[in-house]
Amino acid sequence: MAFPARRLHRPALRRPAAFGLPGAALALGLAGAAGLAQAQDMPTQIGKCVETTIAHVGTRLLDGRTGAPIPGSGSAVAFANHGAQVSYEEVPEITRSRAGDPVRLCLVSVPRNCPPGDDRGRVYRTTNLRTHESWTLPDSQHSCGGA
Repeated sequence: MAFPARRLHRPALRRPAAFGLPGAALALGLAGAAGLAQAQDMPTQIGKCVETTIAHVGTRLLDGRTGAPIPGSGSAVAFANHGAQVSYEEVPEITRSRAGDPVRLCLVSVPRNCPPGDDRGRVYRTTNLRTHESWTLPDSQHSCGGA
């Protein structure tokens, strides 16, 4: 499933970072998952977890002209609570996940010495409660202060 386009820089609100590159666009679908009563916000303390559902699963990049997924560009997943994770590698556990799957997201690490307002690079461990598979990835292609 394709992700709708997102802005390159995120505002101060807790939203997933955008993953755009010239000539290709990836972004995160932030629509709420059907049937989810209320998604919990992303955890803000290391070791804390929340439960939400998967909103979209897709490739890291989309073709800028056609919007088609770019095979081999990596994995991206967006959650109903507006969280997201991205990888330059294809993650089989993400590929086997589906929109609507319940997940547990736990904050693993937070980058240090970040510029004000740049909170990219938080790392989360996600467990898909349907498949019982887990992965650990950041919320952005680049950590704070990066590209």
